[in-house]
Amino acid sequence: MKQAKGYFGRRKNVWTVAKNAVDKAMSYAYRDRRQKKRNFRSLWITRINAGARMHGMSYSQFMGGVKANGIELNRKVLADLAMNHPEAFEAIINKVK
Repeated sequence: MKQAKGYFGRRKNVWTVAKNAVDKAMSYAYRDRRQKKRNFRSLWITRINAGARMHGMSYSQFMGGVKANGIELNRKVLADLAMNHPEAFEAIINKVK
């Protein structure tokens, strides 16, 4: 019942309804902790692709060049550079080309 605190209607004070609501909420929480990782990776790829296309490269060409040149930056850092530090990202693009 403590975990159902804040729920609306019978979900907060009727034992069977609250138990079912908490069980469902826990299963969603378990699933979405994994889904969050997928969503962030997808977001990073989208941002890197947008930054690379501004300089005439596709995402796959850019990432292939990054690996070939031995640049050890992960997608999270590359996406941050593409969004917030375009001059640094452009330097990486020029090195890849």
